[in-house]
Amino acid sequence: MLKVKLMNKIAKVGTDVLSSKGYEIGEGVENEDAIMVRSAALHDKEFSKNLRAIARCGAGVNNIPVERCTKEGIVVFNTPGANANAVKELAIAALILASRDVLGGVKWVETLSGQTDVAKKVEAGKSAFVGHELAGKTLGVIGLGAIGGMVANAAVSLGMSVMGYDPYITAKAAWSLAPSVRQAADYADIFSHCDYISLHVPATPQTKNMICKKTIAQMKDGVRLLNLSRADLVNAEDVKAALKEKKMAAYVTDFPTDETAGAEGVIAIPHLGASTVESEDHCAIMAAQQLDEFLRCGNIRNSVNFPTVGLPQSEKTRVCIMNRNVPNMLSQITSAFSSQNVNIENLANGSKGEIAYTIVETNEVAGEEILEKLSAIEGVFGIRIFA
Repeated sequence: MLKVKLMNKIAKVGTDVLSSKGYEIGEGVENEDAIMVRSAALHDKEFSKNLRAIARCGAGVNNIPVERCTKEGIVVFNTPGANANAVKELAIAALILASRDVLGGVKWVETLSGQTDVAKKVEAGKSAFVGHELAGKTLGVIGLGAIGGMVANAAVSLGMSVMGYDPYITAKAAWSLAPSVRQAADYADIFSHCDYISLHVPATPQTKNMICKKTIAQMKDGVRLLNLSRADLVNAEDVKAALKEKKMAAYVTDFPTDETAGAEGVIAIPHLGASTVESEDHCAIMAAQQLDEFLRCGNIRNSVNFPTVGLPQSEKTRVCIMNRNVPNMLSQITSAFSSQNVNIENLANGSKGEIAYTIVETNEVAGEEILEKLSAIEGVFGIRIFA
């Protein structure tokens, strides 16, 4: 029986996908074949020797030791796009909160509780909360993946002029953008032209502190910054200084920290981007389906450390091979089969950086001789057989 350990509370519609197929699944599972996780930190966790995969119910994987997993042949999945609509809707709210002091106004009205002539006092005092409209302003979207693209399109619908920049944009993402979304030449183009800037990129060593004193200096005076991606993208002290100096009018973040919680000019949301019933359901179902497909037949979809490789499930013997992406590897793999006079019926191969993955199907049993030859190939570090 395949076992899946839950590191967080996972939506039941997702766990039902696995339990209905005979998996043992729960928080108390031991010697697990896979892990499902949301935000729990796994960097210090000692993994089961049986562990083959980790599925993150969400997009970010900074709570998972991806590099260690790759070395140990553990496939790390995420669920890109499953929570995109939820985050997009929060981004719309963030745009409005950054433009109009709705929160300040609501808090002020609460102070009028128990007083008389509240309506009259509201009319007299509301001018303190005058804000700005979004229509006609320019939004810069950095990162045009599933979420960023939806935010860009939504902003167009709100009457905003939108610029986008993503050096890694896919053809599919580009086709999904509204025709009026303009392509920025680089980050500096966004910084210098936009009234609002929304960040939708992963936290990596390259993106850490991408918003800092140097880049803020390139921005328009009174810029409003939205960060619904990760706290590490922004140097909090530099942003606070910009808010104090009125260089920046507002900073809305979904990732409060010790530095930003309660800071003047900061609107800190308690990580609600994907916190909708619908989003949690979508992420859980997608993560469960990806785990099931990998554990039962070796197909890989939406992995952050292994390539997307798959073949339709069949009755044939299937051998899945993890290996370094080096020259002559595929020919060595196929030679291991041909040397034993075993015909390859189907083959799929892909690579992602330094890692490659190959699925070989044959009508014959993969004997010990083939496995020995595959294991002897320098650079092969994982073999699974489905018969």
